[in-house]
Amino acid sequence: MAVLPLLTACQPGNPSNPATTTSLQPATLDEGLKLGVLLPITGDLAPVGQPMVAVLPLLVDQVNACGGVNQAPVTLIIEDTQTDPGSGMEAMSKLVEVNRVHGVVGAIASSVSSGAVDVAVRNRIPLLSPGSTSPIFTERAKEDDFRGYWARTAPPDRYQAAALAQLAIDRGYDRISTIAINNDYGVGFEQAFVNAFENLGGTVINQANPTRYDPKATTFDSEIAAAFGDSPDAVLAILYPETGSLLLRSAYQQGLTDGVQLLLTDGVKTESFPDDVGQTADGSYIVSGAIGTVPGASGTGLEALTALWEETQDTSIGAFVPHAWDAGALLILAAQAAGSHDGEAIMAELRSVAGGDGVEVSDVCEGLALLREGTAINYQGASGNVDIDEYGDVVGNYDVWTVTDEGAIAVIEQIRLD
Repeated sequence: MAVLPLLTACQPGNPSNPATTTSLQPATLDEGLKLGVLLPITGDLAPVGQPMVAVLPLLVDQVNACGGVNQAPVTLIIEDTQTDPGSGMEAMSKLVEVNRVHGVVGAIASSVSSGAVDVAVRNRIPLLSPGSTSPIFTERAKEDDFRGYWARTAPPDRYQAAALAQLAIDRGYDRISTIAINNDYGVGFEQAFVNAFENLGGTVINQANPTRYDPKATTFDSEIAAAFGDSPDAVLAILYPETGSLLLRSAYQQGLTDGVQLLLTDGVKTESFPDDVGQTADGSYIVSGAIGTVPGASGTGLEALTALWEETQDTSIGAFVPHAWDAGALLILAAQAAGSHDGEAIMAELRSVAGGDGVEVSDVCEGLALLREGTAINYQGASGNVDIDEYGDVVGNYDVWTVTDEGAIAVIEQIRLD
């Protein structure tokens, strides 16, 4: 088949007056597969979201170079959620109603995905998140709120919270307090951690009155006093990068972090976070020695993705970048398996290409070639095997990371769950 031209369109935007959501007509093959991207380019999660956005054009370039999907090129349309639920809802509405995409990769902030998924379900468009990890989505899926139009390539936080709770116990931190960003992600992680930690015999000293901070806050004096008071062995801080760096810098400046171990999560595992929090008077990093967890990537496709990333980007591959690649790949493969760009048809094939008894493939182009021949596949992703269960969840593995004395992020251990 002839190599098809690239038709990638990067169109960030934030429409102020989205049209009323209506059910769309089935997509036709001749217009080509259109993938929406609903990720944060700006706002609190921008350091996490920007590398995830950057990997998806690499995927589309590769797919279009090997023949596209259903004999047509793939188009990518990117919208910035601004890490804000309202802006995210407007962006999702634009993707569905104006751009008429056939599937969407996003979002990562669970509070954004909570609204976006409702737009997806009403319009029968699959939404595949590479980073929204709140347990609330599993609960909603069990109530059949999503009718199959929701899935994620990052595992839910009930797994990560259990891994972090065990890590804390293993390190001898028996009395812990928590502070969490007050949204679906922060509260969901906090609650899952409390349950797991106390089941292991630990004590969460502020369980009866959990400390949560406003995502739009700029000062955190009362919150950090509550979280770091009462002499905890460690503080579990469930944060986003921008507000989290301000919060931890303030805690240090008030002398509250001395002798307290910091436990962090995936939301702040970025190269820039130690610098954003800052340094002490002697030049050491405030968060030096902090430890945390993050969904890891250990799939058979990781080596090839890492090589591609290093050829084209000037930063190391970030957290959730493999999960974003896999989310886009699954939507592309499902469309080819369906022989259709209709959202309902793509949804119906999503779990079959992600798992099952088909030929195992980690290369997207190889998978597309097999599907064109009528051969079933089982995609083995860069993040993991991405076997999606009936509630749209995957089981993942976790990296344990720390901040070195030089202010670098270093992975020091893996926790395997699959």
